[in-house]
Amino acid sequence: MKNITGLMITVFAGILMADMPNIHQEVVPLSKTMFKIINPEGKATVANLKGKEFIVVSVRERGSDGRFYAVDRDGDVWFSGPITSGANDFPTPSGIYSVLKKKRFYMSKDHPDPSGINNMDYSIFFTRYGHALHKGNVDWMSHGCIHISPRHIPTLFRWAKIGRTRVVITRNTYMPFAKPDLIKYNLR
Repeated sequence: MKNITGLMITVFAGILMADMPNIHQEVVPLSKTMFKIINPEGKATVANLKGKEFIVVSVRERGSDGRFYAVDRDGDVWFSGPITSGANDFPTPSGIYSVLKKKRFYMSKDHPDPSGINNMDYSIFFTRYGHALHKGNVDWMSHGCIHISPRHIPTLFRWAKIGRTRVVITRNTYMPFAKPDLIKYNLR
């Protein structure tokens, strides 16, 4: 019984840790649909998103693009635009997440706007800790969320599906894989 209890605690702790956003893991694009995930201990796994809808967010840091890329099931990058991400004190966690929920109108519970105006409209939540892609000023850094311009977020919000669309957060460039599609669809 002691071994089973220990195993259950270990499995439960593993589930909790898997759910925790990890700012110390790295996600490296290998191709348009394949990503290497390197955990803090240096162990690497590969995720293949071929045949899935996903949004790649290359956060605004050195070596990355500061852009989002919407990729359809055929692997085409059909939509892209500028973003801002978490400031140094509030880093955006790297990883591959599922869209958990969407809220058209939303006010941050941790960082409410003093004016009472919703400050996270068109939220596409990807962690249980409040990280989301949402409408925001792409000239200002965030508290860990991804700001997408008011011009682009309504389209992305309508397209993203709860439980089906993935969100890939990387600190590496994705542009070499997206560029042929961006040129083809005149999205430069």
